Amino acid sequence: MAKGNPRDYYEVLSVSRTAAVEEIKSAYRKSALKWHPDRNPANKSEAEAKFRECTEAYSVLSDPQKRQIYDTYGHAGLSGVGAGQGFDHTVFQDFHDIFGDFFGFEDLFGGGTRRTRSRAQRGADLRYDMTLSFEEASAGVTTKIKLPRQEFCEACKGTGAKKGTGVVSCQSCGGRGQLAYQQGFFTITRTCPACQGAGQIVKERCPECRGQGRLEREKTIELRIPPGVDTGTRMRVAGEGEPGPNGGTPGDLYVVLEVKEHPFFERRGADLYCTIPISIAQATLGTELQVPGLNGEEKLKIPEGTQSGAVFRIKGKGLADPHGGGRGDLYYHVRVLTPTKLTRDQRKLIEQLGVTLKVENKPADRNSSIFDKVKDIFG
Repeated sequence: MAKGNPRDYYEVLSVSRTAAVEEIKSAYRKSALKWHPDRNPANKSEAEAKFRECTEAYSVLSDPQKRQIYDTYGHAGLSGVGAGQGFDHTVFQDFHDIFGDFFGFEDLFGGGTRRTRSRAQRGADLRYDMTLSFEEASAGVTTKIKLPRQEFCEACKGTGAKKGTGVVSCQSCGGRGQLAYQQGFFTITRTCPACQGAGQIVKERCPECRGQGRLEREKTIELRIPPGVDTGTRMRVAGEGEPGPNGGTPGDLYVVLEVKEHPFFERRGADLYCTIPISIAQATLGTELQVPGLNGEEKLKIPEGTQSGAVFRIKGKGLADPHGGGRGDLYYHVRVLTPTKLTRDQRKLIEQLGVTLKVENKPADRNSSIFDKVKDIFG
C-alpha cells in the first residue's frame, strides 16, 4: 500500500459506503484469501502489501466508531487512532474468527499473538465430598480436612529439572512451543510434540518428582461450616486448589456437603416436621406434652377436642438459614392412636362412654368437612 497516498478503504474492499458489517467481513475474507503471501509466492512482496492494505481497511470499516470518523474526515481523521492510520492489531482476533487458525500472520506482521503453554495458567479446581450428621449441620461446625493435591516440587522449584542442570530451549520449535506446517497456501500451527508446547526441554530430570515438577502432598485445611447447611451445599474455598503452572494463580477448592437424615425430623428448607402420637383421652381432654426439639425438649400444648391430623407450630425453633435469613419453624403433626388391645375394665369404660356419645353413621354432607362433623359430635 502506498504510504503517501492511501487508497479509499471502501475501494480496497470493493464495497459501497452503505455496506453492512457482514458484507464488509465477506469482502475482506475474499480479499485476504486472494492476497495472502502464501498464495502468491511469485510476488510475495506485493501480496504482503495488498494483504496489509485490506486488513487495515477491514480494521477500520468493521469498527463503528472508526468507520464514522473515516466517513466524516477520511484518512486524516484516523491519524491519532494508532499506527497505520487506524490499523488495529486486535483485528487478528476477527481474522481467527473468519479463517480459523490457519495463517501464520504473526510472521507477517511481527505480532506476538501466538499462544504457547509457557504462559501463566490458572491452576485446576479441586472437589472434596464431606458428610455431616444432622446435628452438625444444624449447629454448624469447625473442622479440619486433609486434602491430597499436586504441589510444586521444592527440589526443582517446579521446573522438573535436576538441581544445577536447568532447562534449555527446545530445538525442534526454537522455544516457541509450536511448529508450523505448510499445506498448500495455508500455514497450520500445531503444538510441538518434543516439548509439549512448553518451549523448553529438561536436561536431566529431577529425581524427586521424576521431571514432572510436581508431587502429591497432603494439606490440612480448616473449614467453618455455617449452621443450617443441607445436602448439595457447595462451599468455595478460594486459592486452595492446585497451583497454577508458570506462576499462574491457584485454583479453588469446592467442598460438597451431604447431610445425614434425622431419625424423626423431616426437613423442608429451614422448617422441620415430625409426627407425635397421642391417646384418645389426650386428644379429647387436652394436655401439655414435652416434645423433642433441636436443642432439647419443647412444650407443646394440645387443646381439648384435637383431631387426628392436626398440625401445631412452634415458631423460630427450626433450622438456621445459612444465608442469614433467620430461623425456620417446628411443625408437629398429631396422630390420635386408637387402642387395639383393651383390658376388661378399659373395655367397660369405653362401652359406657359409647352409650353417651351417639354418632349417626351417615355420609358427611358434601358441603361440610368430616372434621366439622366430628367437632359437632364432641363439642
